[in-house]
Amino acid sequence: MNTVTLGRTGLTVNKNGFGALPIQRIPKEEAVAIVRRALDGGITFFDTARLYSDSEEKLGAALAGRRGEVILATKTPATDAAGFWRDLDASLAALQTDYIDLFQFHNPAFCPKPGDGSGLYEAMLEAREQGKIRFIGLTNHRLHVAREAVESGLYDTLQFPFCYLASPDDLALVESCRQHGVGFIAMKALSGGLIQNSAAAYAFLAQFEGVLPIWGVQRMAELEEFLAYGENPPALTEELQALIERDKLQLAGDFCRGCGYCLPCPAGIEIPNAARMSLMLRRSPPAPWLGEEWQAKMAKIDDCIHCNHCVNHCPYGLDTPKLLHQNYEDYKTFLK
Repeated sequence: MNTVTLGRTGLTVNKNGFGALPIQRIPKEEAVAIVRRALDGGITFFDTARLYSDSEEKLGAALAGRRGEVILATKTPATDAAGFWRDLDASLAALQTDYIDLFQFHNPAFCPKPGDGSGLYEAMLEAREQGKIRFIGLTNHRLHVAREAVESGLYDTLQFPFCYLASPDDLALVESCRQHGVGFIAMKALSGGLIQNSAAAYAFLAQFEGVLPIWGVQRMAELEEFLAYGENPPALTEELQALIERDKLQLAGDFCRGCGYCLPCPAGIEIPNAARMSLMLRRSPPAPWLGEEWQAKMAKIDDCIHCNHCVNHCPYGLDTPKLLHQNYEDYKTFLK
């Protein structure tokens, strides 16, 4: 079994991490079955968040009685100490545990530090002293915040988007984590569904000894695919490398990563898929996107009120309204 050690934490886990965001979309019974199969299949790292609706609750139910077999990670979006403690207590209750292995600040717009006035980092330290958390992490989509966290010496782990579309700056961030003893957790390893070849995604990330990819799973078939890779890791062949290079060309430039921080949209637009519909139509079977349901969802782009809520919340600095309208015009050509 391939394993990875998360920097100075000393936590050694299966190279396959379980991203529990998608299980909020499926019935509890189904979610529990998938999580238990993951554990039986050797996966030991499970990542969730307060913001993932009932994901923590489902994970807690699935792992009841087997807490000692896993490393649990969750996140708080709190912006002050009072919110931090509310989130921590809620997470402990939902996960049915009295401690969390890795508690992470969830995509903050700044790097929390002692004395910054927010009280957030001081709360982390107190929670660790109380034994409610073991290690302190930060997740982010902003390169400058991620760099600051790594170089600060305050964080045990960093969770950041990383896949075979990585830029030289992303690669440098991974190396910086290695040098500073910070565990690197790779989210968006399939770029929000735009990467279609999971073998290529796995083979690319397997090159990085200290990187733990977390795969968002909501179907048993998806899980079995990654469990199989754990037993027989795909090699980064010339064929897969060529596929990666083609994808880099097609996905170069500005595109929506589907992170969802733009939501909720005041106009009710399903931005994470609508803003990258052109890519979805060309990178997956188009039929599901062209039915009546999605035609109605795409038509809502005409209701955009240009409030700039999406622009102000996009960690990648995208002109989201412009992307939406471009994607809708392209979408209409597929309907003709």
